[in-house]
Amino acid sequence: MNRYLLQRLLQLIPVLLGISCITFALMHLTPGDPAEIMLRADGIKPTQEAIVATRHTLGLDGPVHKQYFHWLNRVSHLDFGLSYSSGRPVFTELMSRFPATILLSACSVLSAILIALPIGVGSALYPGRMLDRLGRVCAMLSVSMPGYWLSLLLIYYGAVKFKLFPVMGMDGVSSVILPALTLGFGMAGVYIRLIRSSLLDVLGKRYITAARAKGLQEWRIIIRHALRNALLPSLTLLGVNIAGLLGGSVIVETIFSWPGIGKYAVEAIFAKDYIVIQGYVLWMAVVVVLINLTVDLLHLLLDPRIRLR
Repeated sequence: MNRYLLQRLLQLIPVLLGISCITFALMHLTPGDPAEIMLRADGIKPTQEAIVATRHTLGLDGPVHKQYFHWLNRVSHLDFGLSYSSGRPVFTELMSRFPATILLSACSVLSAILIALPIGVGSALYPGRMLDRLGRVCAMLSVSMPGYWLSLLLIYYGAVKFKLFPVMGMDGVSSVILPALTLGFGMAGVYIRLIRSSLLDVLGKRYITAARAKGLQEWRIIIRHALRNALLPSLTLLGVNIAGLLGGSVIVETIFSWPGIGKYAVEAIFAKDYIVIQGYVLWMAVVVVLINLTVDLLHLLLDPRIRLR
């Protein structure tokens, strides 16, 4: 276990280095001068002398490879640079918005599980019946309904018409319900179909037949034997979704004015704050690789066959 973990951590180093190199190169290929953008944000007329002085202050007048290694050295110390718009450290801005993103991600995953798990299990236990048909309809609506449209529907009925929840922003526990339902319902459809197909496959295995022949109770067979193995594919997909949620759900956070990382990235894009975009992309890469590593470790714990190999 420890050897596997060490190998995976060492494999992350070239991946993150490659992503940092690509991110830095793309930011230098984008149109616009960061020095000019920074001067305009401060309300200073971007004369040629001011631009040259600002570029020297930011270290943008040196060779590109020196700029990259200087930036990489600062990033290794969790210094992503200063935002052109606000002048505050990018890492501080990201960390100040991360708790809101974590709260929204956790509630979204919880709502997706509460929707998908009972419907998916019921569809597998009663295939072809009414519950299975309702599960198919629910999955189809989840996959086909755009997130922005569902967001507007929930805002209209849940906040404007019936006034049950706050319209926008982060104001108490009730404010997270609408955006979490939007994201959770959007994810639930895939999990309904995946849980149904995986559980149907597992229920046809010989060890399930043997467990029934021993006289074990049906609920014990489903929960302790069948469902544990059937959820492994869903666990892999859940890791990918969690990584995306922790990186910020851009559309939903923007519509609901949720003060998370995704909304912060959208504001940086409109402001052409390239240093923030650069830090955000690198942050996303770190989150994705760490979540994938966590999912692989969970697979080791849940599936003894992987440990034996």
